[in-house]
Amino acid sequence: MKTARTTEILAVVVGNREYFPDQLAEEGGKDVIRTLTDLGFTIITNFSEETGTGSVQTWNDSKACSQILKENADKIDGVVVTLPNFGDEKGIAETLKLSSLPVPVLVHGFPDESEKMDRAHRRDSFCGKISVCNNLYQYGIPFTNTRFHVEAPDSQEFQEDVIHFGKVCRTVKGLRNARLGAIGVRPNAFKTVRYSEKLLENNGIALEVVNLMEIVGRARELEDTSPEVRKILTQMKQLFALENVPPGPITKTARLTAVILEWVQELELDAVSFNCWPAIEKYYEIVPCAAMAMCSDFSVPAACETDVMGSLSMYALQLASGRPAALADFNNNYKNDLDKCVLFHCSAFAPHFFEERPEVVCHEMQGCYGSLSGKMKAGPVTLFRVETDDIKGKIKGYVAEGVITDDEVETFGSYGVLEVNELQSLLHYVTGHGFAHHVALVRDHVASVIQEAASTYLGWEIFTHGTTGRTGPGD
Repeated sequence: MKTARTTEILAVVVGNREYFPDQLAEEGGKDVIRTLTDLGFTIITNFSEETGTGSVQTWNDSKACSQILKENADKIDGVVVTLPNFGDEKGIAETLKLSSLPVPVLVHGFPDESEKMDRAHRRDSFCGKISVCNNLYQYGIPFTNTRFHVEAPDSQEFQEDVIHFGKVCRTVKGLRNARLGAIGVRPNAFKTVRYSEKLLENNGIALEVVNLMEIVGRARELEDTSPEVRKILTQMKQLFALENVPPGPITKTARLTAVILEWVQELELDAVSFNCWPAIEKYYEIVPCAAMAMCSDFSVPAACETDVMGSLSMYALQLASGRPAALADFNNNYKNDLDKCVLFHCSAFAPHFFEERPEVVCHEMQGCYGSLSGKMKAGPVTLFRVETDDIKGKIKGYVAEGVITDDEVETFGSYGVLEVNELQSLLHYVTGHGFAHHVALVRDHVASVIQEAASTYLGWEIFTHGTTGRTGPGD
């Protein structure tokens, strides 16, 4: 499984203003760049750490800074605007306008020290930030706010905000250029997973399709002794409990996994959806759950039942958290607890989700091996579902945070008991706005990242259930 690291490249724009000490901008720019570098970000800036020059206030400053940004446009994932003093709101806005970078922007202001309010030390960033944000609003430039209006660059709050912003940048970049794959058609009965390929394309999201029988044919042709199959077999033994599975379904699963991953690599896909029943059971004699689970564990989210929007939802959560995502059904009530329900699927959950190694078993309804059985590990989760609303011509979604509890359920397949505050209200929203029964989830709390990325920067209509503990310029 891949692990996420802070690899985003951030541009830094340092604001300055006449009548305020240049020293504040010089020292402040260095402090912010030092913090970002220490956190692992790569920095592109017109500001010189050696001389303290390169801050922005005049028209010429804006042109010089924007030129650096334009020259590195293909590298930059986001822009941090920092105001060590009041800053020139026009200069900042003109810089971003001239650069035309379609990336997230974080606006940061320095706090004043109450005992240093003399002419040489007073910053007024508290006020200047409002002016900068006002100008960005006028220019139509979306931006991200820090949680607190002003924050010291060496504070825990600022560091957490920048890490959060990096996740937003990664999510925006990934979704804007997402390439999805659909293997086979949806099950005939599942009109719930229908979607608009045209709306996706209009949002920069590409879709590649392949006939299920082509994938099955390639899997049949692959030799059990091939290096790629042997590698998958070794990984299967590490990830799954296979003691009760005949050899045939194990090697078939390995061959199918290898072919899916090969197809993904050929077309540089980010996520896939799979027609997991009923044809593959009839013509290949396995259920593909374990194969799809391995794909998800290898950072290629795989959604069942050719749920293309489910795969996109999974990919968004993976981008936001850096962890494997899963797709589950809102399946059952849990006793009489109105804030709990049972999440269930056959399942294609990545092994990362289980409290113990999941067991590969025979699917109770399909009668073939390849299904996973086990209980989800207790802990925090974020739920996300995005849909194309063909009737209204838009992309919409909802996001919520909750926990998987330790509660037990005597059942088959894979399951977890989900607890969400005011769950009934969330379910009313899901049913009232035409969402599918599938929901993507990840073992992390990243609702604020999803909301900021999808709503502020992609323009999708995202409903956030409850509170995530963060605020932004649109709240």
